[in-house]
Amino acid sequence: MGVPDVSAPASAAPLADFTTLRLGGRPRRLVTADNTTDIIHGVRDTARAEEPLLILAGGSNVVVDDGGFPGTVLLLRSAGCAFGADGTLTVEAGVPWDEVVAAAVDARWAGIECLSGIPGSAGATPIQNVGAYGQEVAETVTAVRAYDRVADEVVTLSTVDCGFGYRTSVFRYSPRWVVLDVTFRLTRSATSTPIRYAELAGALGVPVGATAPLADVRKAVLALRAAKGMVLDPADPDTYSAGSFFLNPVLDAQAYARLDPRPPAWPNPEGSVKVSAAALIERAGFAKGFTRGGGVAISSKHTLALTNRGTGTTAALLDLARVIRAGVHDRFGVLLHPEPVLVNCEI
Repeated sequence: MGVPDVSAPASAAPLADFTTLRLGGRPRRLVTADNTTDIIHGVRDTARAEEPLLILAGGSNVVVDDGGFPGTVLLLRSAGCAFGADGTLTVEAGVPWDEVVAAAVDARWAGIECLSGIPGSAGATPIQNVGAYGQEVAETVTAVRAYDRVADEVVTLSTVDCGFGYRTSVFRYSPRWVVLDVTFRLTRSATSTPIRYAELAGALGVPVGATAPLADVRKAVLALRAAKGMVLDPADPDTYSAGSFFLNPVLDAQAYARLDPRPPAWPNPEGSVKVSAAALIERAGFAKGFTRGGGVAISSKHTLALTNRGTGTTAALLDLARVIRAGVHDRFGVLLHPEPVLVNCEI
C-alpha cells in the first residue's frame, strides 16, 4: 500500500468523522491501513515524501484543529486478538479497546476488567498508559511491538523499555514509535483483581481490596462511566468529548498542604500527591454544564470532560479550556495540563 495521489484535498473526509469529539478539519491526505504491512508502508511513504504524518485510530484522545492537518493521516484499522495458554493476549493496534476487554472478561482472564468502556484502540493504551478505577495497562503490558521510524525497523519493547508513568510512556511525546501490537499478561480467573477504587467497590457492594466476578466488575464500571457520560452514546452529547480533558495534577506534599480548601487526593508511594482536577475545577467556580457559548460546554455529568454539543468548533473548545485553566491557576496556583493530544493547535 502506498500513499495515494490526492489531487483535490477537499476529497478527504474531515477528521471530525474519526474523532469522539466530532471536531477537526480535513487532512491533506487520508489513508487507511488494514494490517501491519500497510501501516509500515504508509509511514515510510510519508517519510519519503517529507510530509507531516498523523497516526489516528479510535480518535478518542485527540483534539484536531478546525483547519485540519497539513499532511497525511494514517487510519489504523488492523484487526486481530489472540489469547495464549500462558495468559498472554496479543492485540493488533487497530482493535477497539473495549472489544478487547469484553473478550478477556468472557474468556475469564482477569487484569483489565476495570478498563471497560474506555473508547479508542488497543494500540493507544500503552501510549498514555491508560488507566481507570484502580487499574492501568502498565500492570499487564509485557511487550509492545512497534515500528521504529529512526532505525526503519520493527522492534519489541519490554515493559521497562516503555517507560510507563502516570498517563505517559516513551511513546506519548515521541514521533519515533508507531505501535503495531501490544501483548498483555492476564490471570486465569473468574474473579477480578483486588478492587482498589472506593467508588467501584461501593458500586459492587464489596470492601476495597476484595474481588468480584469479572462480569459484575465490567457491568459496574460501564454503569459508572455511563453516568459520567464516558461511554460513547450517539444520543448523548455529553459523550462527544475526548474523555478527561485535564490530567490530575501531581503535587509535592507541601504544595498540596497549601491548597485551601484541600481537594480530594491520592498519595503516591514516593511522597507526592495526585490531586483531583475535577475538584479544583469545581471549586474554582466551573460547574457541570458551564459554557461560554460556541456550541461547547463542560459535560453535564463529569467536570473533567469538555464536550461538543453538536455545533461546536475546536477554537471554541480550546477557548473554554483556557478559561478553565486560568481560573484554576488564579484560585489555587495549580497549572492544569491537557490529557488529549492537541493536533495542529494549542491552549
